Amino acid sequence: MHTIYVPTFGNTSHTYHIEQTLTAAVIRELRSRTNYRIVSSNDGTADATLSGTVLNTFIAPLTYNSQTGGISSSMVYVTMRISLVTRKGKVLWANPNFLYREQYQIANNGQNFFEEEEPALERLASNFSRNLVSDLLEAY
Repeated sequence: MHTIYVPTFGNTSHTYHIEQTLTAAVIRELRSRTNYRIVSSNDGTADATLSGTVLNTFIAPLTYNSQTGGISSSMVYVTMRISLVTRKGKVLWANPNFLYREQYQIANNGQNFFEEEEPALERLASNFSRNLVSDLLEAY
């Protein structure tokens, strides 16, 4: 196997554009950690396809700020269905319930995680992609 096609992941969660951020982070991680040629458009040359769907995102408050009463840290959960399938349809690796969780510190102004969307989602996506690619490489 030399080339992996990574289409934009699907998204059934209520988090706007998370699939695009996660797809881009996974592509960057695959390119930096493997020797595979990673393509994001289906030109027919890929030996396998890494496809996935964001099933759910969830935020659970962990601690509160005693002065403001606002949330000061949360646990963020992202659940995905993901698989690596050859051009001939053989499943090389699959996880129908890939769960990623990360503790997130909220800024002092008490805004929640997704109101600080861009930098927070970028950090989440970077850490998420490291875990996903590690699982993929260890199993395959």
